[in-house]
Amino acid sequence: MSAVVVLDYGSGNLRSAERALAAAAGADVRVTDDLSAAAAADGLVVPGVGAYAACMAGIEALGAGPVIAERVAAGRPVLGICVGMQVLFEYGEEHGVVTKGLGLLPGGVTRLAATRLPHMGWNTVRAPGESVLFAGLSEQSRFYFVHSYAVGDAAALAAAGATVTTAHHDVDFVAAVERGPLSAAQFHPEKSADTGAALLRNWLATLPSGG
Repeated sequence: MSAVVVLDYGSGNLRSAERALAAAAGADVRVTDDLSAAAAADGLVVPGVGAYAACMAGIEALGAGPVIAERVAAGRPVLGICVGMQVLFEYGEEHGVVTKGLGLLPGGVTRLAATRLPHMGWNTVRAPGESVLFAGLSEQSRFYFVHSYAVGDAAALAAAGATVTTAHHDVDFVAAVERGPLSAAQFHPEKSADTGAALLRNWLATLPSGG
């Protein structure tokens, strides 16, 4: 059974993520702000809801940035969810304010150029055949999104060696990223019913003890 830590830095759907991960494949899931536990876990989940700047402030106050970066550098699995995905990039721009991110993925997070915001509800995604997260899921699978900001430059991510899944809401945007030990989803797998559970099982299966 894999040991998974959901990082508590003051933001995110902590308990719903904990329950979904535990139900998906029986993982031993712990919600904690203990950085030693976050460093030692088989898998680390970085959740996030709300404003980019507030999430980054919470990560910095906890001192979690180096732990996340060191895990990625060492090839140890990390999963970012929603704003927890966004903070993995170089920056986020909200209301004209640019906030530096963790810089583990190239590019930035900006406001979606859509007529209806937030983008809230169920949407399909376009996952490449080599995706591990979406293995076994059909093209009709739908995931639950709640966001007004996103990463738009899928080409730059692909050029950097990432496997990029996109979605469309007036414009294309990055719905998920996989690069080495780093995986991330703009949507909420923990709120995406059976399809979200399948995606979490796929991620858990990549952990050292196999989920």
